[in-house]
Amino acid sequence: MNTTQPITVSRRSSLEERQAALTQIYRQVLERQPYAYERKALAQIEKDFLRDKIGVRRFLKELGHSEVYLNAFYHTSSNLKFLELCFKHFMGRALADEDEMKFYCNLLMTRGVNGLVTAILDSEEYRKVFGCFTVPYARTETYYASPKAYLENESLTHEYIGQRGWVVPTMIWHHLGLNCDAGVCRHPEADEVLDPPLSEDIDRLEQELIAMIQTADASRARTVLSSLSPAQRRLLRQAIR
Repeated sequence: MNTTQPITVSRRSSLEERQAALTQIYRQVLERQPYAYERKALAQIEKDFLRDKIGVRRFLKELGHSEVYLNAFYHTSSNLKFLELCFKHFMGRALADEDEMKFYCNLLMTRGVNGLVTAILDSEEYRKVFGCFTVPYARTETYYASPKAYLENESLTHEYIGQRGWVVPTMIWHHLGLNCDAGVCRHPEADEVLDPPLSEDIDRLEQELIAMIQTADASRARTVLSSLSPAQRRLLRQAIR
């Protein structure tokens, strides 16, 4: 069941309706309205959209390929976090499972950002749910594959920009045993008084984490995490905050 009222633009839509749709697109995809200097970069596609030269899906492709979107999310994120954000922005949901994460991560690495955004917007699911004229919105399904899938979707939907960092996607947070229910991810050991970590230890563990998540291999993730000592786990959590 969806709690968001969809906004649809057709050739019969007025300029005011198109302007409202444009505002909603930015709220969904950028999670804010563009800054003044970003408006200049987006001026042409905005004009084309408001004049009905392009529809919602074409506008989304141009926005997703733009430096405005890449500077806001791609250049600040790991590949997997960026992939998760793309699904949030364009598909209105979290990644369904590890297989979907692997598939699209491979697509991102082989076809680049433009190929990833295009593949999402050209997918059968996107066409079925949003078509060419409906602005994407955060979706709530009637049934989920598992409680874990429900929690991951809810966490991502209500996550503010950068709230849980720019490196680790929701699935991996769960593998780390972190609790994000209060809006800030914490671990049961987080209240312990910790000795100042050595920078080389953090660097080593951070590199190990990045290598782990870039493969999107959950079995490897569990193996690596189970091999860490409690002190190493604390350093790892500090490294990814």
